[in-house]
Amino acid sequence: MNSDAATVFVVDDDPSVRRGLGRLLRSAGYRVETFESAKDFLARARYAGAGCMILDVRMPGTTGPELQVQMAEMGVSLPVVFLTAHGEVATGVSAMKKGALDFLEKPVDDEALLEVVRQAIAQHACTQAHQEARRLIEGRLATLSARERDVMREVIQGRLNKQIGAALGITEKTVKVHRGRVMEKMGVGSVAELVHLCDIIGITPALPAAGEDEAMRRVF
Repeated sequence: MNSDAATVFVVDDDPSVRRGLGRLLRSAGYRVETFESAKDFLARARYAGAGCMILDVRMPGTTGPELQVQMAEMGVSLPVVFLTAHGEVATGVSAMKKGALDFLEKPVDDEALLEVVRQAIAQHACTQAHQEARRLIEGRLATLSARERDVMREVIQGRLNKQIGAALGITEKTVKVHRGRVMEKMGVGSVAELVHLCDIIGITPALPAAGEDEAMRRVF
């Protein structure tokens, strides 16, 4: 991940900490935005790029852990690295369980912090790439007609055109037409690619168990 494309958000009520972290992170090539409080950070427009957050624990008003919870509720996926002078074990364990990437105590070694930031940004970039892939696939899926979805459901289960026709009560020729449209609309050139796209969005090619067929149809 190119550091020039990433932003690190520092939320800490101590101005000297904000200045110090800002200098360190900018020297490593990151864009940096600093905030005195959780309220100030939440007032910022939604950030769409890759990045991470370095978050203090004890702050006036909304605390770091409380902001972490609010971010999760808002769907903000920025990885959180807690940096605090109050390294309470219980707070750290709770923060990690809620998805924090790390929990570091002040003063922290510069290289250790930068390494955690590198990991956080790489993780966020991967998360964003996966989410974008899901959006693209789901968008393609939405262009399929109901019959094309039925055919695709059968195709990813490995059934032949003849078997699909018998299952859906249509001719083999009609299956071929629908199958071709499915491949075109989904942007794939093989069944293996189609199965892979479905796997990305959580649709597996396994045959449905007894009683699950209707649920499978609703997914499509």
